[in-house]
Amino acid sequence: MAKARAQSRQAEQLVIHEDEMKEEEEEFFDESGDPLEESGRTMDSSDEEIEQAVAEDIVRFEDSFVGINKRYRLINRIGEGTFSTVYKAEDLEYNSFENEWDIDDRESKKWSSPARRRRPSKRPHYVAIKKIYVTSSPMRIFNELELLHDLKFSDSVCPLITAFRHLDQVVAVLPYFQHRDFREYYQDMTIADMRLYFRSLFTALRSVHAKKILHRDVKPTNFLYNPQQARGVLVDFGLAEREETDWHQCACTLPPEERRYKISHSVWAQTLQSGNQPSSYPKSDVRSSRRANRAGTRGFRPPEVLIKCTQQNTSIDIWSAGVILLTLLSRRFPFFHSADDIDALLELTSIFGKKKMRDIALLHGQVFETNIPSYSDGGHSLEKIILWCTGRTSSDKTQKKIELGDDEKEAVQFLYRLLECDSAKRITAEEALRHPFITKAFEDSEADEDAVDLVAE
Repeated sequence: MAKARAQSRQAEQLVIHEDEMKEEEEEFFDESGDPLEESGRTMDSSDEEIEQAVAEDIVRFEDSFVGINKRYRLINRIGEGTFSTVYKAEDLEYNSFENEWDIDDRESKKWSSPARRRRPSKRPHYVAIKKIYVTSSPMRIFNELELLHDLKFSDSVCPLITAFRHLDQVVAVLPYFQHRDFREYYQDMTIADMRLYFRSLFTALRSVHAKKILHRDVKPTNFLYNPQQARGVLVDFGLAEREETDWHQCACTLPPEERRYKISHSVWAQTLQSGNQPSSYPKSDVRSSRRANRAGTRGFRPPEVLIKCTQQNTSIDIWSAGVILLTLLSRRFPFFHSADDIDALLELTSIFGKKKMRDIALLHGQVFETNIPSYSDGGHSLEKIILWCTGRTSSDKTQKKIELGDDEKEAVQFLYRLLECDSAKRITAEEALRHPFITKAFEDSEADEDAVDLVAE
């Protein structure tokens, strides 16, 4: 009976009539919230007294969505972003449905007797209710719900429980996961802690990328991590899309010979042949402007997004994960804090050097030039950046050279694979899970289990 009701609930609530959706011009630039501002809005909350403004917001939400308080008891506001607000709520009808999404319940039942497993659960069960703003386009909302539905059985990915629509208001019901604010623990994480963090993150990305889906907004606030359980879940697929969505051929996918031919016969090459400076513009440029998806969060976008590659793939999420690792190793959050795409390119240039950025731009059929004298051609090594950020550099040349520890060196080797400017050479999520930096997390876990077994014996 419960199974039948669950199927009925899903079929009823997930239907969105296409004839009611207006075709709109696709948005190519969706700026997600500032990572520093969002971090303080993802903390766990309980039944304790909440702010008056939040209480009033909950009342307005319940008034605008008739009947929702009969199914859920809204408790607190736990997240607020550019496109949605998230509330913690108690599921009042939990025992009326099958709940395969409930990881904690599955774990507890492993150690319960068969009789107890059949009994209805008496403890409160919490969910996260995501209220999607009515200003979001119908196609964006439909896309997010469809992707979440496709990912419902994926490891370390927040599944969609159900969704409701009342007039022009849409809410998605998701599991509530206990986690800590990234700012509370990122400066204290050891290399061993980082291995566990990224084992969980890349497990999620492997599941998402296996279905040819780009998350597009990987950042600490979208990966809800519980350090005590060494478990995290990837959330917020509001900017996600399927690979090959609105692709147009980019020079980066051409054979090397054809790419070199195009470069040698480009407007840029003709400008150089005329004796002008590389940064000068042709007198008459009849080329159309280049449009590409630039969705995401400032500081987490890879070079190919900033340079407007028109054939972006899942490797953009790998770069974003690399920025998180750089943040953890450098103890600086946010590490990049640019105002726009130009600033972001210059931030990357200061690290990777002008030559690398020129080469990457040409790879995508673009030209990159800067006359800022402080930027070198070769840039700086990531080891040097981390030592400088953590205050381990000295101007005294008589002192012994400071180096990273062995574990840190291994982490940096992994970081180079993540922050590879050429997306075609960047490591995949599957390969990342086989990298020594991650596999040692599995070895440590097995050692801990063996130690527990010895104690039990």
